[in-house]
Order: sequence, then C-alpha cells, then structure tokens
Amino acid sequence: MGVLKDHPELVLFASLALGYLVGKLRVGPLTLGGICGTLIVSLLLGAWTKARVSDDVKTVFFALFIFALGYMAGPQFFRNLNRKSLRFFVLCGIELVCVLGIALGLAKWFDLDVGTASGILAGAATESAVVGTATESIGKLSNLTPSQVTEYQGNVATAYTVCYLFGLITIVLYASQIMPMLMRINLRDAARDLWQRTRSQGSLEADERPALPGTVGRTYLVTTADGRTVGDLQDSLGDRITVESVKRGSRMLTPAPDLALTLSDLVLVVGRRANTIEAGRLIGPETAGVPGMDSALATKQVSITEKAHDGRSIDQLQTEYPEFRDDGVYVTDVVRGDQDLPANGDTVLQRGDVLTLVGARAGLDKLVARLGSVVRNDATDFIYLGLGIAAGSLLGQVVVKFGDVPMSLGTGGGCLISGLLFGWFRSRSQTFGAFPPQAASTIKDMGLAVFIACTGLVSGPQAWPLIKEYGALLPFAGIAMVLIPATLSLIVGRKLLGIEKPLLIGAIAGQQCSTPAITAVTQVAQSSVPMLGYTITYALSNFLLPLTGPVLVGILGH
Repeated sequence: MGVLKDHPELVLFASLALGYLVGKLRVGPLTLGGICGTLIVSLLLGAWTKARVSDDVKTVFFALFIFALGYMAGPQFFRNLNRKSLRFFVLCGIELVCVLGIALGLAKWFDLDVGTASGILAGAATESAVVGTATESIGKLSNLTPSQVTEYQGNVATAYTVCYLFGLITIVLYASQIMPMLMRINLRDAARDLWQRTRSQGSLEADERPALPGTVGRTYLVTTADGRTVGDLQDSLGDRITVESVKRGSRMLTPAPDLALTLSDLVLVVGRRANTIEAGRLIGPETAGVPGMDSALATKQVSITEKAHDGRSIDQLQTEYPEFRDDGVYVTDVVRGDQDLPANGDTVLQRGDVLTLVGARAGLDKLVARLGSVVRNDATDFIYLGLGIAAGSLLGQVVVKFGDVPMSLGTGGGCLISGLLFGWFRSRSQTFGAFPPQAASTIKDMGLAVFIACTGLVSGPQAWPLIKEYGALLPFAGIAMVLIPATLSLIVGRKLLGIEKPLLIGAIAGQQCSTPAITAVTQVAQSSVPMLGYTITYALSNFLLPLTGPVLVGILGH
C-alpha cells in the first residue's frame, strides 16, 4: 500500500490498463468503453490507495485531449456550416437546451451542489469532455474554499460514472431498437432503400478497395494497328491513353510518337478503364501480363493550393496542362475533407481538394509544381501543435462578465476552439501543420484517459457517500436526460425537418456523441447509411457540449 501511495504513477497506469480491460467486457450489445472503465477502476483504486496525482498532470493531458478533439473535428465542423446541414443543427440545439435545462432544474429542485449537477450533465449526455471543462471551471470559482473545490470536483467524477452507465444503456437501446419501432420501419430495409437512392455519393470503407480500379494497364498483341504510329494511336483515342512500352521480339522499344507498330508487337497501354478497352479494339487482342514489360508508376497526393484552379473541372485542368497527356499522368482519386469524390472529367475542384495522381515520376514532379503541393502527413508538426495549444490556453484565460457572472472558456474550452480553427486551417492546403490521424487519435484517447484516471483517483474517497446521499436520483437523471432530448429530436426531425428516417436515427446518436449507439445502429441496419447523419451532429455536439460545463458552473457557482 505504501509503495502505491508514494508512487502514484503506478496507480495511474494500472488504472488505465485495468480500466480498458473492464471497458471491453460485453453484456449483450453493450460495452462500457475504456473511459468509463478507467473511471470506475480509478475511483476504486483511489479509495483504496489514497494515491494522488498532481493537478498539473490533469491540466496538461486534458489540453492535449481537447485540442486533438477539435483538430480532428474542425474540417468537418466548418464544412457542415451550410444550408443543407442546417436542419441537423436544430437537433444539436435541442440536445443543448434540454441537457442544460434539466441539469439546472435538478440542481434547483434537489439542492445539488455544482459538482454533482455538472457530473449528471456530463454522464447523462455521455460526453466525457464535460467532466474536464466543468472540473476546470469549478477550480476557478473564487467563492469556494480549497476543500470545497476538491469535494465538488470529486462529485463531478462520481455523478458522471453513475449517470454515464444509465445514459449509455438508454441511448443504445433507444436508438437501435425502440426508434425504428416508433417510426414503424425495418431499419435494415430503410437503410438499403436510402443507399440505393444515394449510392453515387457513397465511398469505400477504410478496409475496402475497388474491385474495378479506375486507372488500369493492359497489354495487347498488334494485329489491326499494323503500320500505325504510337502518336496516331494516342490521337485517335483523344489523348486518353498512354503507350508505356512496346516489345518487338526480345527487344524493348522506346514508345516515341513516331514509332510505327508492326504485326506481333506487344503494347502496354495505361489509362482510364473504358479508354484502355477501346484501345484494344484498335490494336488487337489482349494478352496476359508479359515479363519485362511492366512499367512502374509513381503515386502522389497533391493539394490544390492555387486560386486559379478553384472552380475548374478535371477535364479543364487536363486540357490546360499538356503534361497529363505527354507524360501519361492520371487523376485517380479526389478527396475533399474526408469525402471521396468521383474522379470524373466533369468533377469541379475546389481549393484544398487532394488529388491522387498516378503516372511516370518525371511527369508527376512537373505537374505537382504547377498544381499545388505534395500533401505531407507522415510526421506531427510539433511547431503547429504547440502553437495551437498555447493559443487555446491563452484564449481560455479571457474572462467576460454577463451581469455579475464572470464567464471564461478555461483551458479546455479555449483549446477546443483553437483545435477547431487550427484543424480547419490545416485542411485548406494540407501542406503544413501535419498531425497524422493515428497520432491525433492516440493523443486524444491518451489525454482523456489520463485525465479521467487522475480525476478518479482524487475522487475515490468521497464517491460512496455521494451515491448513498442521492440514491435513485442519479440513475433517473441519466435516463431522463437521454430520453427527453432524443424524443423531441425524433418528433421535430420527422414532422418539421423531414429528415430521412435512417439518417435521423444516426443524427440523434450523433447529437448525444455516442459511439456505442451508432455502432449498435449500424449493426442493426447492416449498413453505414446512418453514419451520414451521425457525422454532422457528432461534429457539432463535440464542440458545443463541452462548453456546457463552464456555462453550468458559471450559473450555479455565483
């Protein structure tokens, strides 16, 4: 016991390991998740060992978490600020007003302290970030003694743990099982029908590859193109294919434009699939791959940074730059934010779009210099990361008074806004400020997990008395703060906003920021269609819900 108390780092990392192990335990469709598991374990270990980690550790890791959260959500958040997505914003507004109103009402009716009310809000809304923003705001209240600050911050964690469990169960069952029954739909069939209507907008999952890639290479045996030059062949196909190599007997020939083809030559053609098939009609029958004829093609991702290219189609771009034809370079993919667009000639490009170019290395290098810049996302830009977190910390210190109530975002709210802006600014060109998705996800998860573990260790000793004091109130609050906003959103989404039913279910899971709920919904639907609604509300709620912590503390604490 003495070793653990004297070395809190042992207890901290034991809480992470055991917490994530507990979080993996499954009961039916439910798992607690690593964060809730870590909080439960750290509360128990805190009560047993009395170990305590420095508050500075909590602050640093929470700043890392909240900045990474904003950075990852920023591009999607700002991209969704348009008329098409406006109706989904109403759902987030319903969530925000309901959870704040219910938390304030419960605090008044049951005379709850500011920590317990904040924990109920965080847990019932299943938004872990609120634990951090509320805890930090309580620490800034000038009318509390140090012992009261510690007590109330502990109450945040305890109330969160109980309410989160009941809120999680409620939103998973309500979204995946009860909502389809209320709307009288078979979620699987409804998702399939909607997918058929919008499948042109669909994209591949992370572990999928197209069965029919857009750019291909094929070898043909010359029978009908005898006497035609390579240049004539390419001109007859409208510059849409490239002859990469020609084999005559045992010799490899340079495919110069004036090279005349003869019977039995083997020709390697590269281009868009439809055009290479058409080339076979003009050349001769297709053959199997021939050793020694394969030509290595380089691939580069290029961000469109030049203003002159904004609003131009891929066809216009290829007409303007002869390197596409002369060097055999092709656009195989277009990505805007995290959305895959068709690489068709009529696709209109915007500044910040990322093109995947495939072709000979020399031609690629020339085109990249003229189109934009190579996307670099292989290592974290710690200059950008450090500046972003520093800017967020400074922003969080700004205090604005509403009447007699001083309000500030705190480090958490400031870093969240900073992360949103820095992530969005990076997405505009993607040539600076690299923060690879895996690195950002690791920092986000690690930051929150360490913060939650530190909070639980401090809160452990007073957890049981709080549970005994409020009894059934915490489970009731966890259920009510899910059912009320979710039901209102269901009615408003169908009757007033006309949101398609599978998208609406996904959007309600997103307004609750509940990954387990959307996982259960997609499993029932056997489709990722509900994710289309989830991503919009999830991005907005991820920004707005953490700000409810300082708002609630500011209202109740003065």
